[in-house]
Amino acid sequence: MDDYPLIENHGLLGDLQTAALVTTDGTVDWLCLPRFDSPSVFAALLDKDKGGHCTVRPRGATYATKQLYLPDTAILVTRFMTEAGAGEVLDFMPVTGRTATARHRLVRMVRCVRGTMTFEISIAPRFDYGRRSHQLHLAEHGVVFEADDGTTLTVHPIREPEDERLLDILTDKHNDLHLTLTLQAGQQRGLVLESGANGPPHQLRLTEYQQLFEESVTFWRSWLSQSQYTGRWRETVERSAITLKLMTYAPSGALVAAPTAALPEQLGGERNWDYRFTWIRDASFSVYALLGLGFTEEARAFIQWLSDRVKERAGSDGDAGPLNIMYKVDGSSDLDEQILDRWEGYARSAPVRIGNGAATQLQLDIYGEALDSIYFAHRHGIQVGHRGWTSLLTNLDWLVDHWDQAGEGLWETRGGRKDFTYGRVMSWVAFDRALRLAEANGRPAGAAPWQAARDDIYDQVMSKGWSQGRRAFVQHYGSDVLDSSLLRMATVGFITPEDPMWSSTLEAMEQELVSDSLVYRYNPEASPDGLRGSEGTFSLCTFMYVDALARAGRPDRARLVFEKMMGYANHLGLYSEEIDPTGRQLGNFPQAFTHLALIDAAITLDAALDPK
Repeated sequence: MDDYPLIENHGLLGDLQTAALVTTDGTVDWLCLPRFDSPSVFAALLDKDKGGHCTVRPRGATYATKQLYLPDTAILVTRFMTEAGAGEVLDFMPVTGRTATARHRLVRMVRCVRGTMTFEISIAPRFDYGRRSHQLHLAEHGVVFEADDGTTLTVHPIREPEDERLLDILTDKHNDLHLTLTLQAGQQRGLVLESGANGPPHQLRLTEYQQLFEESVTFWRSWLSQSQYTGRWRETVERSAITLKLMTYAPSGALVAAPTAALPEQLGGERNWDYRFTWIRDASFSVYALLGLGFTEEARAFIQWLSDRVKERAGSDGDAGPLNIMYKVDGSSDLDEQILDRWEGYARSAPVRIGNGAATQLQLDIYGEALDSIYFAHRHGIQVGHRGWTSLLTNLDWLVDHWDQAGEGLWETRGGRKDFTYGRVMSWVAFDRALRLAEANGRPAGAAPWQAARDDIYDQVMSKGWSQGRRAFVQHYGSDVLDSSLLRMATVGFITPEDPMWSSTLEAMEQELVSDSLVYRYNPEASPDGLRGSEGTFSLCTFMYVDALARAGRPDRARLVFEKMMGYANHLGLYSEEIDPTGRQLGNFPQAFTHLALIDAAITLDAALDPK
């Protein structure tokens, strides 16, 4: 573990088509090009020797390091302090726009702000998850790394033509580049790493760098100024909003669950999944959060992406239904799961999985989440057109015939299908929201079968999803296992927050799933999920717990849990999937679900603390 950085010791950069992680000691150890779900170029995060990296750090000396974002931006500053001097690396990726492109740039500006500092710079790309070799071409004004399939990564220097040359350059047998740079106070040099460059390396003057920097500052601050959140946790909420924007693929509006793959939910365990895809259920969470903050454009783009998925698969055959549970950011669905068996995994937590075998699972909750998000967007003026509505009818007709069957469930367990209560609740949501939309818009609808299905589901959940012995709603029929996914029952209106059945369910969860303020998804020992090992508390569930407490008339308890959870964020306000018993972050990082739930919880809690 000592030779891998903690998962939380990273900052996130991005250009709205891909993203990079930067450690607190200045190493880019994760970057996929040209998209979030493309093969990696830097992935030392998953194998320190084979993954590849781009490192900028002080040479030799013992140093302290601090990391921060330039306020209200996605521009990352990593600071180094030694007895001899202080320096910093300023990292950002210029935004690419809404047209998919192979051209992406990572800007790394190195400065000395006090005394003298010598930096070591290493650039060691490993194309296609390290499966392709590369050549190194030194040019007059830079360097080109070229993979054996023609893919290139070009390095452009940032300096004035008249500046003295301060770099010492070495190459090695792996065709990697090693630079030494000594700076005095006030001096700066930089690099731009560019994929898909349309020409040879060239020197960027400081005025060109400054323009890129100012354009990035302007973009992020202008975008963030749309936020309408004025509550108690403005800085935290707005950092989460920027993080979600960094995980949104601008050409389609799709939001990836995380920009990383195969980070373990348990060190040494096998729960290492690829999250660089878009889940249908993210629709409900993202649309609520985005519209709750006032980001209408992003919500509209996601609804369009979702509508396209509904239309293209409407009427598909098979018991998996007309919707997949997840897609690539461009809407394609070839997510075959593979294992990089040559890689040791983060902190030797193999296997390293790319692709996601859960894509073909049956998870009935996604129809409720899709309809809930469309309904919520409708209430905010985002309409579904005629074609979208007719496709929804086909989806709902399928659900009428298939809601009463076992599935794999929200948590994508691999231990066989079960009658998950959450799946039934969200199927109820699908029919309920469809009936409301049809009535509000005077649209044609199968109102009678929808209403019958909705009522049947309600009766079934209340009888089979309720355990009299536990005095709680349970994970699946015929069990006494608790599941924190059911924290959403009151949020979606299936049950009122004041109902005694709901109060006793919350009490049971607090006794079994809540550890101080942190919440487990479920107990794998009580409900085997087909996987070895255990996991930490799930940060999404902790924020859902805050939301549930606030709705249940317990705002003081909700606030305490929320404030405690703030203490588990990393130094930049970012969260991965899980928290282990020592307080470390586990799983893919940062996780969109967690930041979406944080925003929802903050909005709900503000309202509960300030009743009108």
